[in-house]
Amino acid sequence: MSGLKMNQYFLSSVVLLLSCVGCYTNQSATVELEESNIDAILQHNEVVLVNFYANWCRFSQMLKPIFEEAAKAAKVEFPQQGKVVFAALDCDKNPTLAKRYHISKYPTLKLFRGGRLAKREYRSQRQKDAFLTFVREQLKDPIVRLGKPEEVSGLDETKRKLIGYFRTDDASEYDTFRRVASVLRDDCSFFAGVGDAFSKELAPGPSIMYRPPRSRDQDMLYLGSLTNPELLQAWSNDKCVPLVREITFENGEELTEEGLPFLILFHKPEDTGIVQKYTEVIMRELISERGNVNFLTADGTKFTHPLHHLGKTPADLPVISIDSFRHMYLFPNINELTVPGRLKQFVADLHSGKLHREFHHGPDPVQTNAAPGSPKTQPQGGKTDPPESQFVKLKPSENRYTLLRDEL
Repeated sequence: MSGLKMNQYFLSSVVLLLSCVGCYTNQSATVELEESNIDAILQHNEVVLVNFYANWCRFSQMLKPIFEEAAKAAKVEFPQQGKVVFAALDCDKNPTLAKRYHISKYPTLKLFRGGRLAKREYRSQRQKDAFLTFVREQLKDPIVRLGKPEEVSGLDETKRKLIGYFRTDDASEYDTFRRVASVLRDDCSFFAGVGDAFSKELAPGPSIMYRPPRSRDQDMLYLGSLTNPELLQAWSNDKCVPLVREITFENGEELTEEGLPFLILFHKPEDTGIVQKYTEVIMRELISERGNVNFLTADGTKFTHPLHHLGKTPADLPVISIDSFRHMYLFPNINELTVPGRLKQFVADLHSGKLHREFHHGPDPVQTNAAPGSPKTQPQGGKTDPPESQFVKLKPSENRYTLLRDEL
């Protein structure tokens, strides 16, 4: 090889080496997702935290270096392949994927466990340590192992619980239980009794039961297949995610993002009787409205601001209201809660537009038994004036997200 060619070869090798070093040192720890790799990455890793972003969004740009710093730290802390992945998806380049996961704001952080989308987004602090703490929590076993049968009676009575009994923890029934626990760990507590110590409970075979809050004698036995995760999850979801939920300052943003009007009972925290009555009426008369309305309870001693806008104070509790995200409407008489059809009609008046119509034009005319030829209706009262929605303010803040207006 001539001297000139040798020099050219050497220079080319140096340039290639420097390029490779540059590629390595600038390599991102965050895995970029797209149509070609998303399914494989989600399915083959235990925990995947995904940042759905847009490059033009300033909040996405602010998060990017923090998320990358956390991704690098995670690779050091969890070096095992298939354990933890920090990933990102450019929603402008992948609009189909953004639509699949219902992205309505940037940046949105979603968690996947074993390929399954977790019900709740990540909404905590956007800091490296917070991300790592969150991931550590997701890697913990969602099932608490019981040592002896007597421990069941000492479990927290305020929590919803699923309790399973299994001969071994490598049985297919236990694996089904574990998979469901992983998905619903934020909604229920999961406990398992395994082995000879639970021989009495295992006499009829492996079993799973649900124990409602504040009860010891209302256990509900699961009667479906113990090896069918989809069937067990559907049953467990019905038990762990109640028809009537409590709204708090911590979950308010999440509930508003579901986009459904709120029917809210504001009550004193010690008044469990009114909560029970309210729940019973909803289950008896309004269960068909699930998916159209969010049935909620709220501690009225904490949510004083919405009460103030309704012209009420904690001294007036209990109070029932609808928040349509435009206006708040007060249920006229709390003493009529258990009167058949009263609460159902209140919700029906929201759907029909009657509540909003009366806001603009006053109460609808009332039908009369007038003589033939005379007017059959007469006006009733003047224009109403319901306050503006207060819970709409719990929706994602424009100081934290870029909101997609056509989605919210």
